[in-house]
Amino acid sequence: MIYTITFNPSLDYVLKVPELSIGKINRSENEKIYIGGKGINVSRVLNTLGMKSIPLGFIAGFTGRELKNKLIEYGIEPEFIELREGNTRVNIKIKGEVETAINADGPNINDYSIALLLKQIEDLDSNDIVILAGYVPKSIDSSIYALICKKLYDKNIPFIVDTSGKHLIDSLKYNPFLIKPNKEELEELDDEELEECLGYKIESIDDLKKGIKKLQELGALNVLVSLGADGAFLIDDQGNEYGLTSPSISVVNTVGAGDSMVAGFIYGFLKNRDYKEALIYGVACGSATAQCDDLATIDKIELMLDKINN
Repeated sequence: MIYTITFNPSLDYVLKVPELSIGKINRSENEKIYIGGKGINVSRVLNTLGMKSIPLGFIAGFTGRELKNKLIEYGIEPEFIELREGNTRVNIKIKGEVETAINADGPNINDYSIALLLKQIEDLDSNDIVILAGYVPKSIDSSIYALICKKLYDKNIPFIVDTSGKHLIDSLKYNPFLIKPNKEELEELDDEELEECLGYKIESIDDLKKGIKKLQELGALNVLVSLGADGAFLIDDQGNEYGLTSPSISVVNTVGAGDSMVAGFIYGFLKNRDYKEALIYGVACGSATAQCDDLATIDKIELMLDKINN
């Protein structure tokens, strides 16, 4: 089974406000509520592709229960840990001439709840796959990524990491099957362990390859870098290189596009254990989400696959 872990999921309240005036009453043209969180996005796109997964993580209060109910409506059965206090965060997205976002902190996650998550991980085995995605709330010790990755490594469970900064670096020594930084995240990596090989401006394909190979030297097996409109670049665990440009599209939304790429990559790889096919599905799903108000629909994914393959 595939498991996704999201520490701090959300309800995203999206308001369309053509002209935002600070300090005045503004009226929206329409409002929509979406469920969010990187691991949850991966589970949702996998579900759209017909592949089951189980979301793990933490929810709280009436907003958490709403998030769980929405997943169940999609046909996804999460195994969340429900916190006794607080509420799952609500993020505000204001769309107008420019987009403004206000992201909430979310509930406090205590040590007891973390122990319950770690127990869930202890019950997994090498036939499972885990996707660890997103940032860590302030209430959780920053070592949580390393702790979970070590447990997965010790149990020979393949795992994917989609995060940035220190949490990404901390995961490398445990040989993640796949990491997926975007170009900006790759440029911002700066740690003494990296011996200044990263943290520089990527201005050429050689710069990109240099950064990817350094991450592989530090332990990552496969490194997939999302490049926005330029598609994605992958170096696999045998040193084979794959680049793929995104189809030409009109971008509606970029939220969740990277998560959709991860989902597509996993789906494509598990079909035939083929990295080229995995990359094609990854780029198709990422591009499909970029054309949707929410996440990729199956018709958009199929359209993108046709464009890529033709």
